[in-house]
Amino acid sequence: MSEEALIPKMKRIDKTKRKKIKIPLINFVIVIFCTILIIASTFINLNFKHYILPLDLFTNKNLSMDNFIYCIPFIPQIPILMLICSTVGRKMALTSILLYILIGLFAFPVFALGGGIRYIGEYGFGYILSYIPAIIIAGKLLDKYSFLDMIKATLAGVLTIHTGGILYMLIIALIKHSGSMFILGWITAQSGLKIIYDIILSFILVLIGKYLHEGLKFILK
Repeated sequence: MSEEALIPKMKRIDKTKRKKIKIPLINFVIVIFCTILIIASTFINLNFKHYILPLDLFTNKNLSMDNFIYCIPFIPQIPILMLICSTVGRKMALTSILLYILIGLFAFPVFALGGGIRYIGEYGFGYILSYIPAIIIAGKLLDKYSFLDMIKATLAGVLTIHTGGILYMLIIALIKHSGSMFILGWITAQSGLKIIYDIILSFILVLIGKYLHEGLKFILK
């Protein structure tokens, strides 16, 4: 092959080598904003109160109104994750989650109970890890944004997080030789009725995210 024929080929190779992956600035800004939103939601503590019937209703004569009210402390991080997934799609949502996890493990204590590489041994770290498969599954189910798809995505996302969180906790509990009463109490506190609140709020935010997604399309064009 002559030198004249090689020159165009070498130029094409050189151009290919010089090509870089270009990430639009707006996408970068959205990912950073979503990561900040995830971090912020970690430190928001809501209290939901509802009425209950005490177990000792007929045996305890000293019951007060406080005994009929049950308070659930609630951190809205899971609904916020579902909002992000519904609004920006699974790719940017997943990138935000991975960035959040890396920050918590190697930079700043952005998790609910702190941070650092040792946080892997915490009982609640399984919930955070489960964000990854939950967003992948929910994001795929939200392709058409039909009402049924949004219900499926909400249920799949929330239940994946809680199931993964409980399984991870059981593994850590076995390693640490935690008692059965502790395990049961921990599951009740971290999941229990919170699953219901997560599902309800997540669906509402997924529905809101659907319309935010439509508006975001014009910005990303």
